[in-house]
Amino acid sequence: MKYIIKDNQAGFVIKNGVFVKMITTGTYHFAKIAGYEVEIEEMSGELAYAGIPYQILAKDTAFLNSTVHIEIPDGFAGFIYVNGKLSSFAFQNEYTFWNVFDKYEIKLVSMADTVIGAEVSKQMLSVVPADCYTTVRVADGETGIIYYDNVMQKQLSQGIYYFWNYCHSVTYNIVDMKQKELDIVGQEILTRDKTGIRMNIACMYKIRDAVEFVSSITDLKGQLYPAVQLAVREITGKYKLDEILELKEQISREIFAVLKEREDMFCVNFLSAGIKDIILPGEIRDIMNSVLLAEKTAQANVIARREEVASTRSLLNTAKLMDENKTLYKLKELEYLEKICERVGEISVNGNIGIIEQLGKMAGICSSNS
Repeated sequence: MKYIIKDNQAGFVIKNGVFVKMITTGTYHFAKIAGYEVEIEEMSGELAYAGIPYQILAKDTAFLNSTVHIEIPDGFAGFIYVNGKLSSFAFQNEYTFWNVFDKYEIKLVSMADTVIGAEVSKQMLSVVPADCYTTVRVADGETGIIYYDNVMQKQLSQGIYYFWNYCHSVTYNIVDMKQKELDIVGQEILTRDKTGIRMNIACMYKIRDAVEFVSSITDLKGQLYPAVQLAVREITGKYKLDEILELKEQISREIFAVLKEREDMFCVNFLSAGIKDIILPGEIRDIMNSVLLAEKTAQANVIARREEVASTRSLLNTAKLMDENKTLYKLKELEYLEKICERVGEISVNGNIGIIEQLGKMAGICSSNS
């Protein structure tokens, strides 16, 4: 039988099921009646003919010179390069590539060290299956905690980290170490004088130790909320309504002091705490508005009386001075005359008496004998 092998092909000559040799470009004749057959494939990529083990094919020099065989040991990751460029991740333990038209290489990286080192670039990681490694991203103000097989290993600062999932099962926790605000809105309080009011409370806190926190706290906000509520009720319940309104800042300091005493329970540091708003019932608010209005009205009346007294005292002092000093009295009359003249449009002067004397008579300044 006639076989034509092209330039990019190779043929595997088999006789009675036994590999004889590999043939390349050319025309060949083999008699089927003698038990010969030829399997032909292209010399590109991975060897597709798997009917004969590699160890038998490798006994043929032509085959050995035309291929490259690579085995990936346990505990290693393989990266396949074609003509010096990264192509893919090696999923198999063993590869045979045609090495005639393209040059194939496999770079081996040990996975014995769980931490993926700098020898593995981001480009190489892009071809690795996602279940083969774990990526940990720690942002600014956060702390990462790494576990191998549920056993804590170390803390991580800001950055991106990669870990092989070969020797260990890798898990992690990200803890936000930035300060946070906890608002309690509309907290109902019963004062010592049995008045029901509502308060808005705000407190600032931050986690102080990431390892201690993840080992002892599951729902931080869910635990802090009732703790702050209890502290507020404990402190404000000792005061009457008027005292709460008057001593708001002092009560806020007392609430903060109580929370500082209890911060070990939650692995946090309280930075501040206090009362933002006090919301009174409608009828209490109306009463207090009436009281405030009455107070302000009384204050206005006191101020008005004080001004009247001051004005009267000033007039009395002026009168005494004018009574004691006739010249001052005359100057005061002239001052009032000047004010009168400012409001007069025309002044008519009759007779031979001078204008000053006539104006004086109008004001009663000059005597009738002048």
